[in-house]
Amino acid sequence: MRTPLLVAALVASSLVTSFASAQEQLSDYRYYSMRDRKVPESPQNVAFEFRIGRYVPNVDSEFDVQPGPYEYMFGNDSRYSFGVEVDYQALRIPYIGTLGPGFGVAYTKSNAMAFETDSGNTKRSAEKTSLAIFPMYAVAVHRADYIARETPIPIVPYFKLGLGFAFWTISVGDRTAEVAGEKGKGLSYGPQFALGGMFLLDAIDRSAANELDGNTGVNNSYFFAEWYVSQLDGFGGDHMNVGANTWVLGLAMEM
Repeated sequence: MRTPLLVAALVASSLVTSFASAQEQLSDYRYYSMRDRKVPESPQNVAFEFRIGRYVPNVDSEFDVQPGPYEYMFGNDSRYSFGVEVDYQALRIPYIGTLGPGFGVAYTKSNAMAFETDSGNTKRSAEKTSLAIFPMYAVAVHRADYIARETPIPIVPYFKLGLGFAFWTISVGDRTAEVAGEKGKGLSYGPQFALGGMFLLDAIDRSAANELDGNTGVNNSYFFAEWYVSQLDGFGGDHMNVGANTWVLGLAMEM
């Protein structure tokens, strides 16, 4: 009789140990979501974003002809922009998240071979033409990080709204293009907004995230995806619309 009782006791002990271990792991994950209750965080005031995305300017939206002048010159291939953004997290609203101003700048360029002027714009020449755009914006940024901080769900939705503007230059060869006596450069501006979501990378390796915070002051790191719309036509005026309706991917850090 002693052997069955001994086996039963060992099985029961093993089950209790396994349950306690699982409960401890769940507790650790829950507390990680509320990390400031277990591991003190460094101060968090600023977010940095490194951004890359498709960028095809809305130049042709002003014209009824197909193809429009931009597509006719540069084709319909995708172009891409590279940029950075800095957000100051001025306020932390309980049960909501952070709110503050943000500023971003990017760069994109479209290239093609110019048309020969005496060919009626039907034959390409050996000289390159390009449209360079420097999109910039100032926005209010709301990040709903309450979800990631207080639940096990590592997702942060966010919203941005503000003013976008862009310097642009059309060049032929190494000189600025000129049409009807006007230089091919200018400044366009208008409204801009964005919707996006961030995945908290800290959830993949919690100990490394805590160590990074202690050594560098980086509270959180994220991968994000964003859809934004910039209507840079001078609020319906006569400015060339070099804005875009497009997506952006990137990495973000909060410090």
